[in-house]
Amino acid sequence: MNDIRLAKKYSQVIDEVYMQSAKTAAIESDKGMMRDTANAAEVMVPMLSMDGMADYSRNDGYVKGNVSLTWKTVKFDYERGRRFEVDVLDNAESAGTAFGMLAGEFIRTKAVPELDAVRFASLYEQAGGTDTGTLSTGEQVIAALRSATSAMDGDSVPEEERVLFITSRLMGMIEDMDETKSRSVLSGFEQIVKVPQTRFSTSVKLNDGTSEGEEAGGFEPDGDDINFMIVHKPAVIVFTKNMLSKIIPPELNPTSDNWVYAYRSYAMTQVYANKASGVYVHTAE
Repeated sequence: MNDIRLAKKYSQVIDEVYMQSAKTAAIESDKGMMRDTANAAEVMVPMLSMDGMADYSRNDGYVKGNVSLTWKTVKFDYERGRRFEVDVLDNAESAGTAFGMLAGEFIRTKAVPELDAVRFASLYEQAGGTDTGTLSTGEQVIAALRSATSAMDGDSVPEEERVLFITSRLMGMIEDMDETKSRSVLSGFEQIVKVPQTRFSTSVKLNDGTSEGEEAGGFEPDGDDINFMIVHKPAVIVFTKNMLSKIIPPELNPTSDNWVYAYRSYAMTQVYANKASGVYVHTAE
């Protein structure tokens, strides 16, 4: 028997910890714009299309244009999970704190870093703008950022809602500079997010949790280091569904006197085909 009441309680905790810990929460899509489907591994997203401008006639007036809002079914491109067990006495003595601590720590230190890493690697694969090079000084970082924003400007990417993801090392170089030299470039971003290098790679290897050497699960950076990434929020679909899918009490556990908690995460990271220029990535040589 699954304890639905507890599942809802801890699912709210998990969602809160995710939003506080995930670097990519800065570009999370509005969940109110998504529709669930009968399939838990899918979601429906709105797609808006419209005609462009036309000639105005002084005799006939406006030319009628077409606009349509359709819903597209999109499959999640990330699905992972884990099961944990907590001894009934440990949990009882701490009034439920044992699992609360386990869930929060697991999300912060395991689930969120992996999801961030997977998303950044996916965005790199779909980016419309890329560059590479060694950035050793603050001046070089600012020059690379200026080049990136100029390229996005040239591709008509709106200046509003741009988010800069950058390593702490490179951001530190900028902060050590004369502020007047960097202010004009940095002021063009709605938000600046520092990203640990371990989550910032062009490719990620996901351990399956069962193969020899992969029992601990988790992920490993498996590509080139990313220096920084600029994302125009309306250019991407970034959606997460965290599910505490099962909570089984000890009395219904046939193998041990443990509480059983099963956590599952679905996510998608997609760039709209006609907005690829809204993602720009600079990688290390």
